[in-house]
Amino acid sequence: MDDESINRNNRHKKDCEKRIKDLKGISRYIPNQHGAWAMLILPFLFGLAASRGELIHIPLFVCWFFIYLFSFPVLQWIKTGSSERYRKPAVVYGVILLPLLISLIWFEPALIWYGVLLLLFFMANIYFAKTKNERALLNDIVAILLFCSFIYPVIYMGGGEDWRVATELFLLSVLYFIGTALYVKTIIRERKNIRYHYASVIYHLAILLFATWLKLPLFVPFLFFLIRAIWLPKLGLKAKQVGMAEIGFSMMLYVFVLFLYF
Repeated sequence: MDDESINRNNRHKKDCEKRIKDLKGISRYIPNQHGAWAMLILPFLFGLAASRGELIHIPLFVCWFFIYLFSFPVLQWIKTGSSERYRKPAVVYGVILLPLLISLIWFEPALIWYGVLLLLFFMANIYFAKTKNERALLNDIVAILLFCSFIYPVIYMGGGEDWRVATELFLLSVLYFIGTALYVKTIIRERKNIRYHYASVIYHLAILLFATWLKLPLFVPFLFFLIRAIWLPKLGLKAKQVGMAEIGFSMMLYVFVLFLYF
């Protein structure tokens, strides 16, 4: 091999190393759970549909978005103890988040009580991160309750008054995302656990019956979710593919809810 080829190979190697380093750097800032984006967005859309769209909803969602981004490096920092890796993204997001929080609370002081509720939920997430058990189903349920509770401040800030509908939408989103957490585990961490698969299928059957009782046409999307729980674990999908699929399933639920409730 001549010198030019060696130099070319060395340059290629350095470029690859630089790209890998850059990707690792980005991973400190961007959560790697693709399905979580659906949990971030769907409750907001539900709340928006159940109220009047107001300009305040824009900073409210931006603040919610950065709360999620801020929580990621904080929990990773607690889990790994790697302050060198996660201090900078935590500080960056914290600096962005603080004025947003202050502005929203100044505009609507009642939001501080929702902030207290979020802190209580977040303390549970901190516990699971500290014990390095953040993949536990109970931790998933706590996070789901936290995400789905966002329906209420969105409706409140939009002047919505039908809290019965708000609670139905909250329950539908919670039940849907708990089902998602169960079925995702049957694909990834519990893929060889047949009992977990049965539990996921039984759960999806139960929420199919509940959703049908709530509103008959909801039978259609929840039947899809049941079929998903039965069939998709057999396909050997990767985590990224599952996460992307969840965005599509979430949008299907949103369309049916939009049609049935509003």
